[in-house]
Amino acid sequence: MILYPAIDIRGGGAVRLLRGDYEQETAYDADPVDAATRWSDEGAEFLHVVDLDGARSGSPENLDAIERITAAASCPVQVGGGLRDGDSVAAALRAGVERVVIGTAALRDPGFLDEMLRRHRDRVVVSVDARGGRVALAGWTEESELDIADAVAELTDRGAARFLCTTIEVDGTMEGPALDELGRVAAATDGEVIASGGVGSLSDLEALTAGAPVNVSGVIVGRALYEGRFTVSEAIAALGRG
Repeated sequence: MILYPAIDIRGGGAVRLLRGDYEQETAYDADPVDAATRWSDEGAEFLHVVDLDGARSGSPENLDAIERITAAASCPVQVGGGLRDGDSVAAALRAGVERVVIGTAALRDPGFLDEMLRRHRDRVVVSVDARGGRVALAGWTEESELDIADAVAELTDRGAARFLCTTIEVDGTMEGPALDELGRVAAATDGEVIASGGVGSLSDLEALTAGAPVNVSGVIVGRALYEGRFTVSEAIAALGRG
């Protein structure tokens, strides 16, 4: 299982939200490049970057910072937030990212997702975020009636092969991941699943490694790294990759 240290960008800085609430923000690095170099220097194999401003507005707003991150980091980067049309995806790829994370548009615009999978299949991650077992959209500001497992099954049928699943209720809490929800999602697809939300200790990572379905290939960790609960190298070891 691969560790993905998270860098969420809002207003030019690296921040973390609590349960996806834009009003509950904690600021960490004034320049997100500092976080990127710190995590990559500690041995990160991949970075996960979210343009929170773009997720809310619907189009990328921090591409300059993303380009600086990809130039500074010694590992590949995946980026999400506001990638809802082909031009935005192309701009992110030009900025040097290895993968693009498509969320809201994957469900609202089937034709767009189909085209992105046709053009960039191995470089597309489909993000399906859940609150109360239902899919949340538009930077987690809108809720739908669509069950998350049903959404993942439908997207798999359309050709998606790599998913990112965030359980919003535990995101940023460091109270442990939602393993039951993760299991439902993983059972709905034969593709890879990246888990996100709730990790606060090395024991949480060990529990994921021991108990997650075999197609859970990675885990995103943010606040616990920023607050020094453990280091990147310790996390990698807990995931059995050290």
